[in-house]
Amino acid sequence: MRRLLIALLLLIPIDARADRPGESVPVSPANRQAVVVRSSSWRAQSGTLERYTRSAEGSWMRVGDPIRVMLGRSGMAWGRGLHVPLREGPRKREGDGKSPAGVFLLERAFGASTALPGGPSDFPYFQTRDSSYCVEDTRSRFYNQIIDSNEVPKSSWQRWSPLRRTDGLFEWGIVVTQNAPEITKAAGSCVFLHIWRGDHRPTSGCTAMPRDALESVLSWLERKAKPVLVQLPQPTYDEQRAEWALP
Repeated sequence: MRRLLIALLLLIPIDARADRPGESVPVSPANRQAVVVRSSSWRAQSGTLERYTRSAEGSWMRVGDPIRVMLGRSGMAWGRGLHVPLREGPRKREGDGKSPAGVFLLERAFGASTALPGGPSDFPYFQTRDSSYCVEDTRSRFYNQIIDSNEVPKSSWQRWSPLRRTDGLFEWGIVVTQNAPEITKAAGSCVFLHIWRGDHRPTSGCTAMPRDALESVLSWLERKAKPVLVQLPQPTYDEQRAEWALP
């Protein structure tokens, strides 16, 4: 039996085994909210964000107007999420300046305020402090985790992203579940939807937008709707739309 299992594993393409396994249809019926970001190509630094809600009958309906967003300075690359990456397109690595492409859960938000904009919400939220960081050090056991530096020895990590910033970019943010919960070292860390520096100013790998637009997205998200981020170049989105049950 052991020899049979080994033989079967060898039949699986290396690329498929190396990635976090996902469902053949990454957007399930339980996912009733989708934040969809599309760009013109893998190298594009900007794109368009649209929100969709799934009806009880299963059809997608757009909510609100399209929002211009800025992506990574090097465009997009396949991240690790609910999908199985296709062979076409680059793979995300730490420090590559690329926003992750694929389908990812949106499970919690953060910010400097005591509560989300728009009042009470069931969407998980935590208020950041001066000691709130996301670890980018690939050698650390806390890699790609949000930590409180008061509770973690500072010798445990050397590269980080502070979640309290003086430039206002993280006044609000949404955590993109990329390369998590099963974390692969150097596959990309600390990816958020956050406030942009301005139009035509790309990010280091996050997706950024105007403050009022992000607040609108935050006020709309619902925990029970199990929202996902679908982020792809337009040609790839068009190819996978039917197979992945995308809006």
